[in-house]
Amino acid sequence: MKKPRNMNQKNSKGILFWLASIIIIIFLWSLLSDVSKGQEIELKFSDFMEKVESKAVIDAEIVSNVVVGKMRTSGNMGVVKYKTAIPVSYPEFISILRKNNVIIKVEELNKNELMRSILAYSPFLILIVFWIVMMRQQGGGRAFSFGKSKAKMFTGEQAKVTFKDVAGIDEAKDEVEEVIAFLKDPKKFQRLGGKIPKGVLLIGHPGTGKTLLARAIAGEAQVPFFSISGSDFVELFVGVGASRVRDLFEEGKKHSPCLVFIDEIDAVGRQRGAGLGGGHDEREQTLNALLVEMDGFDDNEGVIIIAATNRPDILDSALLRPGRFDRRIMVSSPDVKGREEILKVHTRKIPLAKTIDLSVLARSTPGFTGADIANMVNEAALYASRKGKKNLEMNDFEYAKDKVLMGAERRSMIISDEEKKVTAYHEAGHALIAVVEDEADPLHKVSIIPRGTALGMTQQLPINDKYTYSKKYLEAQLVVLLAGRAAEEIFLDAVTTGAGSDFEKATDIARKMVCEWGMSSLGPVKYGKQDDMIFLGRDMMYHSEYSENTAQKIDREIAAIIDKAYKNAKDNILAHKDKLEEIATRLLDQESLSADEISTILNNGKKAN
Repeated sequence: MKKPRNMNQKNSKGILFWLASIIIIIFLWSLLSDVSKGQEIELKFSDFMEKVESKAVIDAEIVSNVVVGKMRTSGNMGVVKYKTAIPVSYPEFISILRKNNVIIKVEELNKNELMRSILAYSPFLILIVFWIVMMRQQGGGRAFSFGKSKAKMFTGEQAKVTFKDVAGIDEAKDEVEEVIAFLKDPKKFQRLGGKIPKGVLLIGHPGTGKTLLARAIAGEAQVPFFSISGSDFVELFVGVGASRVRDLFEEGKKHSPCLVFIDEIDAVGRQRGAGLGGGHDEREQTLNALLVEMDGFDDNEGVIIIAATNRPDILDSALLRPGRFDRRIMVSSPDVKGREEILKVHTRKIPLAKTIDLSVLARSTPGFTGADIANMVNEAALYASRKGKKNLEMNDFEYAKDKVLMGAERRSMIISDEEKKVTAYHEAGHALIAVVEDEADPLHKVSIIPRGTALGMTQQLPINDKYTYSKKYLEAQLVVLLAGRAAEEIFLDAVTTGAGSDFEKATDIARKMVCEWGMSSLGPVKYGKQDDMIFLGRDMMYHSEYSENTAQKIDREIAAIIDKAYKNAKDNILAHKDKLEEIATRLLDQESLSADEISTILNNGKKAN
């Protein structure tokens, strides 16, 4: 079967053809210019007349107001070409030439001179034509249509994603399904005086499924669907973005009722007054045009805007008011049930072993978004393929999950026996306390295989997703975090830099306990504002909301919480010193241990119930 020609190959061949043509024409132009010049001498008209009077001029060819010809040099040493310009009105000129026996030739326009004139300007003309052709190829025949909208229109037949492909965000899906139902049967909702929402804003962290939900809307809606990115509006030229907004809504009116999806709307919808250009900034003009089109004097009935952003805090308040974005839909990270549903969607076409338990995988991925889960499933499939397996097994998903969380294994990394021993005792400390502390999340597994920037990993597995945290739970987590350093100090009589990230996490938790959650002797008071992204146009100076004396009290409270957790970690390790020794020894031998294996060690060889 003959393969179709690649469009990129056609474009590249066309560009090469035009470049070659320009180079050849410039070469010919320079060559003819040099040939035409030869040894030609430019004479002033007065000097020319002196040569005529001295009988040195042999002939004269008159073209318009220019005279060219041959003349003898001084001493009759040879003949050279000359060129001079004559006045427009000089009636005696011909008679003077005839009196001095000059052969006269008169032509209306010399062909070589015409060719030289054309070639003199041809490179510039070719460059202009070349630029126009290239602009047409890139702009789809609209070389100068800068103000035209770049939105792509889809119909239900073109879109391949439907609501069956969306899982884990049921509430958000229900909200947008209602909008689609209104478009399909508006009378059902209008009979009691209801009006269709003008705008729907999807808010959520990256990877939660906002764009996927919009693609599903395009697949389900039986109306035209326009898709555009917020960055497509803003260009270098002032006024282009506003023109594109107007053109987008004009297209929408022509295909009403329709849906318009603007991805990453924060690129154009940032709060006004936050830039250096004032009210005449290109982005702000674009935003003003969008505000007017969504809810201005003209009615855009039947054009529904669906926008997505992960930064609702920086959007302009005028954009968020009812009448523009009537609905704000939170697309949050999925809970354990949602993660299981997402796993079912992404494993529909993947052969799974009978031992696979998707509920366990869902529990072991707290905080994973839909994009993270899709990436994990893909990594597991690639890993199983490399191993030559016919089905995906549980260990394939475990490998993929660790790779997504911590990075790929670095088995080729050369680690000395001393460093490996330190890592083993450090991770054994985390693992032991995770089992001993009742309020801590249950242990899942521990490993001393280097991944990413970490030399080891202790993974805990929450029974359920948590949305609020008790003081006892936070204190238990602090003990687990500090147990690695405590184990190093007790067993190796040394401290290393391996606990740096543990200290960072522990200090962050302790600071929030004191400053945000009121879990200290300072009482239920919030100290300090939550840090926001600072951008130009706003005050960049930070003013503390509490005194220096209060700051010292906060520091003392944080230190006290950390010290208490560290003491508890050391006490627990000393109480189970022989068990931690055995865990570390097994880690040095096996490199990884599961929660069941650690429970067996703690129960003197008996499996935990």
